[in-house]
Amino acid sequence: MLAPMTNTQSNDDGTLSDDEFHWLTMRAKGGFGLTMTCASHVQEMGKGFPGQLGCFDEKHFKGHARLASAIKRHGSLAVLQLHHAGMRSPKAIIGENPVCPSANEKHGAQAMARADVIQLREDFIKAAVRAKAAGYDGVEVHGAHGYILTQFLSSEINHRNDEYGGSLENRARIIFEIVSGIRANCGSGFLLGVRLSPERFGMELNEVKAVSQQLLDGGQIDFLDISLWDVFKIPEGDTPKSKSLMEHFTELNRGSVRLTVAGKIMTAHDVAKVLNSNVDFVTIGRAAIIHHNFPHLVMNNSDFSPVQTPVSEGYLKNEGLGEKMITYMKRWPKFVE
Repeated sequence: MLAPMTNTQSNDDGTLSDDEFHWLTMRAKGGFGLTMTCASHVQEMGKGFPGQLGCFDEKHFKGHARLASAIKRHGSLAVLQLHHAGMRSPKAIIGENPVCPSANEKHGAQAMARADVIQLREDFIKAAVRAKAAGYDGVEVHGAHGYILTQFLSSEINHRNDEYGGSLENRARIIFEIVSGIRANCGSGFLLGVRLSPERFGMELNEVKAVSQQLLDGGQIDFLDISLWDVFKIPEGDTPKSKSLMEHFTELNRGSVRLTVAGKIMTAHDVAKVLNSNVDFVTIGRAAIIHHNFPHLVMNNSDFSPVQTPVSEGYLKNEGLGEKMITYMKRWPKFVE
């Protein structure tokens, strides 16, 4: 699977640009079995970065239909990631104070009223319905990396005293309501996944595992996407002989739900090691940026390793990155010459 990666290439109003279209379809052509879009915001005020692909308005529909159709023509599954940045929506971008489950002074975020929470839930569901109509094979609900659904899950951030705060059951409630609503409105044949991350932003490993198991037991999702930063790392605070973060999730009873993990999977040996660790499919980020055809390269060479970074701007252009994405990648240490 192509990881859902920020690329800042879409138009200011959230409509699809030719650069983003080219970046994603080139990966589908390169052999990715599932091509996922960048995080696509379900509310205008949920925008998290410049050039973000929107999915909150009918004006976005034409671009999504074009993108989904092209991805599928290359034999890849087309999946839209649904997102809202919450307190991480920069005021300079959205033109107003961001929102959060609870007021957050650090981010200048205002607390959401209960009606706001209900509207957020409905807008996630509406975006999924829009995605299905546009021809996507499915959607992924972004509950990772400190964005709004993580903010609900986090006991450090969420201080609500209604049914969406307090206990883990309450803090996770909105995720399960979104999942249930998408499944009810989009049907059983529509792929539905959830992305979670077990560390940072107040996430507690045991709580994320508990939410994961409940999702796996619920019979409503098709895949669980765990973003680990590094699939082979030991949980923060554990001893070197402890089991890896990945093992904490492969040991869950997942029934027919598929599991994917992401985090520094760079070589053919990494891919094999992950797949041999009871993971159903791998999610590729950085290696997919520098090799649009990473799947073909790995399948044809069991010893494949990607080119060393930093790479030139010309190299990245040949790999399908537009100017805005190349500029964004310069923020990554030692990635662009």
